[in-house]
Amino acid sequence: MSPQDDTKGNENVSRRNFLKKSGYALGGLLVGGVVGSLLTVGQRQAAPSPAPQTQSTTDYNQALMYFRPDQFRMVEAATERIFPADENGPGAKDLGVAYFIDHQLAGDWGFNARDYMRSPFFKGETVQGYQGRLNRREIFDIALQEMQNYSQRKYQKNFADLTEEQQDEVLRAFEKDEIKLTTISPSGFFRILRNATIEGVYADPLYGGNKNMGGWKLKNYPGNQMAYTNIIEKDEFVKMPPKSLKDHLHT
Repeated sequence: MSPQDDTKGNENVSRRNFLKKSGYALGGLLVGGVVGSLLTVGQRQAAPSPAPQTQSTTDYNQALMYFRPDQFRMVEAATERIFPADENGPGAKDLGVAYFIDHQLAGDWGFNARDYMRSPFFKGETVQGYQGRLNRREIFDIALQEMQNYSQRKYQKNFADLTEEQQDEVLRAFEKDEIKLTTISPSGFFRILRNATIEGVYADPLYGGNKNMGGWKLKNYPGNQMAYTNIIEKDEFVKMPPKSLKDHLHT
């Protein structure tokens, strides 16, 4: 066989290999790095793909819906003084209570949508609850501004920048009506803030507070279990990890 025939033979073999490999690719293997591995059979193997990096999860429930950033810092600091962290567990800040209050103000609760809000308005007894024309959004806006003003007058600092002892003094002044305001009741605002703080600590995490169910864990509260049939007849106390409403979305 002449050298020319040998060259033609090599060309034919090369052409057949190319068509064969191309046929594999066109036959449905054109995904990912499969084609690359097919076209390098007998040659240097491709380096393995790097393992996917683990991305940190983001809690999208922790987003402001009503407060300005400066208002949020005040509420976060105030609620932490009402429910501070200690050796037993997290406080209001770590539990996301300020987000809970922010989300509530953004909804019906902030507008007093389910309350009777028509005049005439008279000062009622303590047991009667709030009697006035302002909704909770307006009360928070006014009270936070007055809290800032009082902190500036007394300590020449913003409330969020005060020491814990100074913040306690400001909150105590509101609680005891030592601050004279014409638009709102200082003690009335403090009661709303305190009640909202406790609710944020123990509400279902679905609503923005009680992060990681930390408030429930402090009380050994089981949260929203679907049933107790497996333990209801047991005499001893059964401690179980709490469950949120979100845990049952796909069950």
